[in-house]
Amino acid sequence: MHKTSAWPLALIYAALIVYASLYPFSEWRNQGIAPWAFLSAPWSRYWTWFDVVSNVLGYMPMGFLLALSALRTGRQRGAIWISTVICGLMSLCMESLQSYLPMRVADKMDLAMNFLGAGAGAVCAGALERLGVMQRWSLFRARWFSPNDRWALVLLALWPLALLFPAALPFGLGQVLERAQPALASLLAALSDAPLLVVPHAELAPMQPVTAFFCVALGSLIPCMLGYCVIVSLQRRLLFLLVTLCLGIAVTALSAALSFGPARAWAWMSPPVQAGWVLGLVLALVLLPLRARSCAAWLLLALVLHLSLLNQAPVGSYFSQTLQTWEQGRFIRFHGITQWLGWLWPYATLLFVLRRVSRPTAKN
Repeated sequence: MHKTSAWPLALIYAALIVYASLYPFSEWRNQGIAPWAFLSAPWSRYWTWFDVVSNVLGYMPMGFLLALSALRTGRQRGAIWISTVICGLMSLCMESLQSYLPMRVADKMDLAMNFLGAGAGAVCAGALERLGVMQRWSLFRARWFSPNDRWALVLLALWPLALLFPAALPFGLGQVLERAQPALASLLAALSDAPLLVVPHAELAPMQPVTAFFCVALGSLIPCMLGYCVIVSLQRRLLFLLVTLCLGIAVTALSAALSFGPARAWAWMSPPVQAGWVLGLVLALVLLPLRARSCAAWLLLALVLHLSLLNQAPVGSYFSQTLQTWEQGRFIRFHGITQWLGWLWPYATLLFVLRRVSRPTAKN
């Protein structure tokens, strides 16, 4: 039996499927028909290749991850078809629930393509396992990373995806206070009319260049320190550092290109951002020799300081207009996924590192 990151990744991907399938979670209504009535309806005559491909590709990772998690934990028998059936049942539930949403249409063509995609993903996982590819990955993982820290690998895999959501400041994941305040106030107002239940309004001041400088430095340092918590070798830490920072810059440029257009893909590279990135690189190099437990302690400090500095400033009106483009434009489904990753990734990392530093038997 192997420790695998496929199972937690499958759970996260299932949550994202639910979010993407039921977005925007509003105006639910009962049409007076059974939610599974679409199964007996005629096949849709109006479809596009984009619909077919997106539905197939949408469930392929789910089938792949479920089958892989079963195969890597010793459950070889029936792993492929059981994973496919689970994905098919999940798709059936999502299509049935879509019959209650005015903006979504339940369609058995979508169900069939989802089932096909899940089966293809499961078969792919089985083929990779038989060819020994996953065994080689296990050997690579055993050489590079410490055991029993699969959640760190999951967080590292999700970090580039979190960066796809446009941030008010490069590497500035987790800036949620300005948006969370009105939502929390509305929630408390709906729960009770008591005047004592009032959310204090924090006065947010525009971020100064020196603050942006330190935020970029900490934002680029955090994923590096997370990797240091599970990588022991000094040489491998150095390679990981270089790959991580280059990947972060590339994904941030891609996010800017999707948000503002290809011509402005590098417009975010202002002098404070460049200086902050250099400082993050220098700090990551200085902290290379630290032991894993010390790295976790420094990571905790960096996370708390980074989130504190970010959430003392508003996102800015120009950035708010950019968010409206993402929310109402053609990226709405991708926005729904990457938005939550961008908001929640630092807090999930904070929970991971708190658990790690609190272990009495954690290895140094």
